[in-house]
Amino acid sequence: MIMTSKEFKRTDNLFSLCGLNCNLCPMYIRNQCGGCFSDSPCYLTCPIAPCSVEHGSVEYCFECEEYPCDKYDGVDLHDSLISHKNQLKDMEKAKAIGIENYKKEQISKKKILDEMLEKYDDGRSDVFFCLAVNLLDLDDLKELMNSIDVMNCDNKLLKDELHSIASRKDIVLKLRR
Repeated sequence: MIMTSKEFKRTDNLFSLCGLNCNLCPMYIRNQCGGCFSDSPCYLTCPIAPCSVEHGSVEYCFECEEYPCDKYDGVDLHDSLISHKNQLKDMEKAKAIGIENYKKEQISKKKILDEMLEKYDDGRSDVFFCLAVNLLDLDDLKELMNSIDVMNCDNKLLKDELHSIASRKDIVLKLRR
């Protein structure tokens, strides 16, 4: 199927069609990715975008009657510049709590990420902070951010604390390439 940009419509820059949290992606926050919008070259290479058009221009794959389809077989086994570990889980969560509630959570996570980047990034930590905020629960992140000022936190201590939270939750904070 040959698709034109006029056929592919997206309005959400927080949560992608396929279930990635765009606003927590290092490429997106560096302004090196336009997301999956019709005016971005990314939509032309996306294997999911033509499928969306073919199935009535669904905004999120979980809205499709055929979801989950074979396009999602093994999708969470590898990462790109953003973790795919929670891709299916996040779509199920968005479907269960409603996309507006899911977006509110993502906005809160983005604020936490912005604070981490502003106060604690050493110029080499953005990918790690994006990964941690993407994979860890919002409540854990809020609790950590409320306590770090008291701890006289620096980059290393913040990373140690994020690893500690992840370890307790059996989460590995490392991209799988």
